[in-house]
Parts: sequence; C-alpha cells; structure tokens
Amino acid sequence: MANIEIDAPCTRQLFIGNEAIARGALEAGIGFAAAYPGTPSSEIISSLAQVAKDMGIYAEWSVNEKVAMEAAAGASFAGIRSLAAMKQNGINVVSDFLANLVMSGIGKGGLVLVSCDDPSAISSSNEQDSRHIAKWLDIPLVEPGDFQEAKDMTKWLFELSEEIGTLFILRSVTRIAHARGNVKLGELPKREQRAYFDQIHDLKSVMPTSLMPIPSPLRHFFQHMKVDKAREKFEASQFNRYVGPDKADLLIVTCGSCWLYAQDAVKALKLEDKVGILKLGTLWPLPEKFVESNLGKSQKVLFVEEIDPFLERSVMEFVASLPSTSPHPTFYGKHSGHINAYGELNPDLVIKAISTVLGLTYQARDAGYGSEAEAVAKSHVPERSMTFCAGCPHRATFWAIKNALKLDGRNGIVTGDIGCYSMALGPAGFFQLRTLHCMGGGTGVANGLGKLGQFGFSQPVLAVVGDSTFYHATIPALINGIYNQSNFILVILDNSATAMTGFQPHPGIGTTAMGEPTKVVSMEALCRSLGTHVEVCDPFDLKHSTNTLLDMIAEGGGAKVIIMRRQCELVRGKKEKPPYRVWVDVEKCIGEACGCDRLCTKVFLCPGLTWDKKAGKSKIDEVICTGCGVCTEICPQGAITKEVA
Repeated sequence: MANIEIDAPCTRQLFIGNEAIARGALEAGIGFAAAYPGTPSSEIISSLAQVAKDMGIYAEWSVNEKVAMEAAAGASFAGIRSLAAMKQNGINVVSDFLANLVMSGIGKGGLVLVSCDDPSAISSSNEQDSRHIAKWLDIPLVEPGDFQEAKDMTKWLFELSEEIGTLFILRSVTRIAHARGNVKLGELPKREQRAYFDQIHDLKSVMPTSLMPIPSPLRHFFQHMKVDKAREKFEASQFNRYVGPDKADLLIVTCGSCWLYAQDAVKALKLEDKVGILKLGTLWPLPEKFVESNLGKSQKVLFVEEIDPFLERSVMEFVASLPSTSPHPTFYGKHSGHINAYGELNPDLVIKAISTVLGLTYQARDAGYGSEAEAVAKSHVPERSMTFCAGCPHRATFWAIKNALKLDGRNGIVTGDIGCYSMALGPAGFFQLRTLHCMGGGTGVANGLGKLGQFGFSQPVLAVVGDSTFYHATIPALINGIYNQSNFILVILDNSATAMTGFQPHPGIGTTAMGEPTKVVSMEALCRSLGTHVEVCDPFDLKHSTNTLLDMIAEGGGAKVIIMRRQCELVRGKKEKPPYRVWVDVEKCIGEACGCDRLCTKVFLCPGLTWDKKAGKSKIDEVICTGCGVCTEICPQGAITKEVA
C-alpha cells in the first residue's frame, strides 16, 4: 500500500486509483469509513484502515454493504464526514437503504458512496453499470477520468454533500481503481472532529417518513431541488472540458477511463486537428448548458463509455427537448452499434469506431504480425486453466462432495455463489457447482429445491458458501430453511479469510480492519443456536469429510450445516512451513494407465502435480507444492507418498 497519509502538499505520489480516492477522503477531513470487501473497490478501505489510528479516523470492514452504508450514514447524522465503498454488486445490496436515505437527506457531515464497477466482470458474477441507480434515486454522480481526478473529485464531493445536504456517488471502474498514476497531493486538514446528534434538529433532518413535520411527497420535491443545485455546481465544474478544434469532423463525448482511451485513439489516428473530445466528469444530473454549448462543434457525435449507454441516453434525451434552432447532430455509439454495450473498452475499439464513422482505414501493424505472435504463443506459452491454488482446502472439499454424491447415487445438486469456490463450475471443482448468482443466493435457491418433495423430488441438495459470505448474506436463508423445514445441507467453506478480495478479516477471524483484536462470532455456535444439526470437518481428512456428508445426506429432515474448516493456504503459508514433504514413487506410478487417464494430473488438477512427458510419470513440482498431502489419498496406486517435513 502507498503512504496515503504523507503530509507533503504539492508533491507527486504514485497511487492506484483506489489509493487516490482514499487520499482524497483524507484531504476532505473524513472521520468514518466503512465497506464490505469487493474487487475492484477493496483497497479504498484497506488504505484508510492502515492509517486510521495515526490519522484519528475510524475504518471498518462491515458484515455487508448495506450495513456499511447505514453505519456511514449514522456517522454523517452526527456531523462526521463519512464514506462507504463497494463494488457494483454491493449497490444492489444497499439500494433499499439508499431509496430512503435520499428522501431524508444526510446529517451535518458530508456523505459519499464510492461504487467501483467491473466491466467485463473480471472479478464478478455479473457485469453491471451502477450509474443507473443515481438517475433512478436522484443521487448526484461523478466519474473520474484519471488518478488525479479520483483524488480531487472525492475531496470536492464532501464539500458539495454538506453544502447541498445530500449523498453523492463517485463511480469508478476497474482500470481506474487498479491502474497506477501520478497524483499531486493537497493539504491534510488539521481540525479536530466532534460528533454530536441533536435529537431535536437532526432527527427532523434525517427522518424520511410523513410522521415528521415534512411529509414524504415534499421530501421528494426537496430532493429534486437538491439535484437542481447539484446541476448548477456541475455546470461550472473543472472536471468537464473540451479538447480539440472549434469545428470538428467528429465530436467524441466520453467519461471515466474512456477519456484516456479516446485521447489515445485520436492520437494514434493523427486526428487531433479534426476530432474534438468532450470529457464529462459530472454525469448526473447532466450539465445541460455545458453540453449544449459544445454540441455545435460537429454534426457527428460518437459516445464512448463503459458499460451501458448511460451518458448517450442522457444527452439524447436532453437534445430531444431542445428547439429546432439548437444543434441536433447525428449520434453514434452503443445504439448505432459502433461501440459495444458490454465489456471493457480499449483504444483499439475506439479507433475502430472512429474509423468506421469517418470512413477511414487503419491498420495498427503488419497483417502477418498477428499470425506470428500466435505461433510464438503456442510454442512458448504453457496452457493454463483456472484452478484453485496448490494446497487449497476447497479442492479437497469438492472432491469429498463429488464422491459423497456419487456414492449416494441420487444425482445430488450443488448450489453456490460468487467466491473462490465459484471455480467449481469447471474442472477445478470437478464440475460440481450448478448455480452461481449473488452472495448467499445458492442457499436461497437450495431453500426452494429442498421443499419439492411433494412433487416427487428426491435429489440431495447441497449449498456451498464461503465463511465471509456466510456472515454477509447467508444467515437469513439458513434461518428460512430451518423455519420452513427445507431439506438441504449448507456447506460452509471456512478458510478463515475473505480470500478472493485480499484476505480481509470478517466476524469469524478475531481482528478488525484496523488490526485490533475483537470477539469471534462463532459460526458453529450461531448455527447450533438456531436448532440445527452442525458438524465441523477438516477437508484434508477426505475419508471423514466424505462419510460425514453421506451421513447427513441420508439423515434428511430439514436444513443442516457442515463446516469444512481449513485455513487458506496463502494465509497459512506466510506463517508456517509446509506440513509434509511429498513425492511420487516412480516404481508405483503407472502413468497413462491410471484411472481416468492420469487421475492426479487430469482430474484432481492440483498445480503442484505435473506430468513428466519423457518419463511418462507424474511428479511433484517442489516449487509449487505446499505439502498439504491430500494427493496421497486420491492416488489409486498409492504412488504418492508423504512424510512429516
């Protein structure tokens, strides 16, 4: 992590976008920050938590995004500038509270929500454009186009939030959040913050219902007035700018990271004197006067943005309301098919769109280069498939699940959701996972499947969740299953970390975001308190895990819980040496004749197991092997051996 707390105004530091946002919050005098870890947003709170004690602020990993937003709002109500951060999936979780918060308004402390979208769903279960919620709920939204703006916008939004009295959203994307650039620092505030909730004035300010003196419909009207005030501020914003000739052959309207792609594309085509770029940083409400003043620069307008045509539709809606004497150019973008309405963009895609609109021919490199590059890649780059890390306990868990369901013989179903274990959709988890939706969604789906007995349904149902996901979104679904006597087994993959997003702590770990010791919320005690059967297994003990699963499947009689507990290897490996030394006995290994044509390297697929083509035998890659020893139990020939290291 960068030193975001450095007190060196006017110097330049190298930050990733998330660190720049965190620095902007510090320069704004933030006092409270909360989030649930989610790539690509996680480093915002990680950065703030790292310096929280020294800076006199508070930072936490909340149990989910809704609680994080509510906690940040609570601090705002008492006059403390507060920030909540999340990825696009978290916006869905928090939307219920947001719909009420915009009606009530915030407290005396500014309140900013950072939403980091993930175009192309690089680390997500879905691709989603979170900008729509701003328009839907009347929340002003901005989007930085580079790392400097990520810092400066964050600071500015706290000032606007307090001045106007409403929540603001800063929307980022993966290539801003995780790319790195120079950021010029501003001053850090020296003021001491004091929290106080005025039970007369503040209560009236933050209550959205008609029980208070201001009726709900009027509060909706007041929120519209706040949006209009935000538009006035946006009209004069430094984050909106035009670059290019006074009269252009083409006007590109863009925002966010696409501002960088558009510049690269125009430069590559050598069209700086023919193509103008209108870059908007304030997206909602649209700065209509500023947009109108620049639309006349060309009769052709190309929209470049990720993911949905949010800006494109906003501008087109606005232009449709203008009189006939105003500019009405021809629009190109996602609606016309010149820009994809899905996935990430890049300079090459923007170059293609510009060339198509202007009727140009562009070739980045010699035609033969691509085929030569492919040939080199095939001969020098080894094939790699997505898989669990060497020594990952999830591989062992899904091996036990696979065998238990096979032994049961009733074609059991495994439901799941997003996390490291989502790779069980493919060969890494032996193709066991059948559903993958939102966090905790697999357990909800299992509730429905587990109540179909009256329709002749007899397949066993297992729902798998991670330990962090259990606390985040699974507990209500488990309670529902117990209450309604749904027949399924909840398998909690407890690797003692929020592993997929960076090993952040959760309520089952015993430490907070700021590194302070705290009380562990025992998942087995919590589940047992609900009156259900709970078992705890070590997934590396394959025989016991498989038999326990079989017994619970046969038991029936409502929702049950099995906790597969083994620390994530990436966490354990930092503190301890490998437990075993593992090797292959070449005399016992029968290579191609084994099981399903090399069971260990083609089916079990641990990266620590490799194939020696010359010898026709399996072998252990001692660099990758973590010494877990699980492979010794899966070899039918007993050719893999272990001894205590």
